[in-house]
Amino acid sequence: MCGIAGLILSSGAPPPDPSTVSRLIETLRHRGPDGSGHAVVGRVALAQNRLAIIDLVTGEQPLFAGPATLVGNGEIYNYRELRAELPDVAFATNSDCEPPLHLWLRRRTAYVEALRGMYAFAIHERAQRTVTLSRDPFGIKPLYIAQVAGGLAFASEAQALLESGLVPRTVRPAAREELLQLQFTTGAETIFEGIQRVLPGETLTCADGNVLDRRRIHALPEGGPEQIDEAAALARLDRALMESVALHQRSDVPYGMFLSGDVDSAALLALMARQNDQPVLAYTAGFEVPEAAEERAQAAAMAKAVGARHERVEVTEAMVWRHLPEIVGAMDDPAADHAIIPTWFLARRAREDVKVVLSGDGGDEMFAGHSRYASAMRPWWRGGRAMWARGSFDKVPVLRTRPSAWRDGIAAAEARAADSGLSRLGMAQAVDMDEWLPNDVLLRLDRCLMAHAVEGRTPFLDRGVAEAAFRLPDGLKLRGGMGQYILRKWLEQALPAARPFAPTQGVPVPIGAWIKANGARLGPLVAAHPSVAEIADPAQVEALFRDIRRWRHGQACWKLLFYALWHRRHVLGLPPAGDVFDTLAAT
Repeated sequence: MCGIAGLILSSGAPPPDPSTVSRLIETLRHRGPDGSGHAVVGRVALAQNRLAIIDLVTGEQPLFAGPATLVGNGEIYNYRELRAELPDVAFATNSDCEPPLHLWLRRRTAYVEALRGMYAFAIHERAQRTVTLSRDPFGIKPLYIAQVAGGLAFASEAQALLESGLVPRTVRPAAREELLQLQFTTGAETIFEGIQRVLPGETLTCADGNVLDRRRIHALPEGGPEQIDEAAALARLDRALMESVALHQRSDVPYGMFLSGDVDSAALLALMARQNDQPVLAYTAGFEVPEAAEERAQAAAMAKAVGARHERVEVTEAMVWRHLPEIVGAMDDPAADHAIIPTWFLARRAREDVKVVLSGDGGDEMFAGHSRYASAMRPWWRGGRAMWARGSFDKVPVLRTRPSAWRDGIAAAEARAADSGLSRLGMAQAVDMDEWLPNDVLLRLDRCLMAHAVEGRTPFLDRGVAEAAFRLPDGLKLRGGMGQYILRKWLEQALPAARPFAPTQGVPVPIGAWIKANGARLGPLVAAHPSVAEIADPAQVEALFRDIRRWRHGQACWKLLFYALWHRRHVLGLPPAGDVFDTLAAT
């Protein structure tokens, strides 16, 4: 895992400013504290900060081969197999990123079709003066571009483009509506005017300061549900999961996993325990609420059943208030997801032992685990409704202007899914894979782990797993209102201690209760923040914080608190000034 950045300037522009390149490198230092490198040729600059995971000795970047230079962020898990397919190549390193460079020399933009992993690459072809930018099909690794004075800039994080002065700190109102209503933003356009995401699976060909061509490969196999019985599906799934976890454990540094009480992480624990001679190192977060005790006990029981080393991370209210400005500050591309809180603290603890963590993220989307899928499959007259149909402020009238177009990005994803020949369930999953997964779940995992220089890996988001699982019949995914049926059946045999068919409910972060207990103190601070005062009536905001009566009220308060902290850090450009109360008061 690393951070990359660069400039692709037009022929009429001055060469890249060394101070700008230095600022890009420095801003991304947290992503790669093990070293940095850069290359400037003509009007193209490539830079990388390295987190050394594979090939600790010779894996520095940029990598060079013939007329091409590569910088990358991520891991190519099938790099050994790719090396074997290139017997005539004299590799200069043992890096997993060198085979993609040689593949690009042979196949140009089609090189990504051979890759199995998570990645964001920039490849400069010096003779033709082109730069190829590529992002993995699931969108596990981030990549941003911006049209700047003299040409294009790119970076692993939007904040690098802001901190370097290449792009002004201007909020796009439509994306702000999405953030407040949905908790994430959709599509290629980010919340910052002028900064775009390279979409999952996209490969861009750039030259002379412009994007010349865009091509895209998709993560999910094409076609509707296939015909396969349960026994055959279980056997195929076992092979796919075992292969994916084996590939995701390729590392030259220690690794562990995040374990909760859910089916995804339980399956990951079982798979890792089957493949490792040493005890699996598992980290579990817990909160100061009574219902959390059961989930922690379930995680402990599963860890004991496989002989794992189980590390518990207790997240207290005091810890959250003290570190929330830092946590929100990590989310430069904002996702107001409660899960950023435990993820950040888990990563901080894991960094004491390991550099790599495997996570069950993506399992709910791949195997239809979200409860909203069951609702999306029912007709309206049986209580069904479209996903993401209600926004957080629909019944909390504190905003000066009622949000109107906040669902347009989701509607566009629904339209794309409707043209794919998928079942109703498959369409719901595809919408989540298209928007929610890369722009909330994976973004949160990337930023919270990289804030502590920890690499996050997601074995359920793998080409082989997608081919084995996504086109299964709906009844093998969702049965009796319970999602992830086939994964639960597999887990019933692999790890009975997981009790996969027992009624379970994930324990949410109790941020609503914590805000309610501090509403009288937080309300005036949030209401007075310039970012909130611009979009909401301060008196109504204070009243909302004083009188949190329903879940939706707590959600709205959390979104406003998140936005105030985020705006302070990434629009005003101010660092944290202590705990959450001191930071808000200092604005």
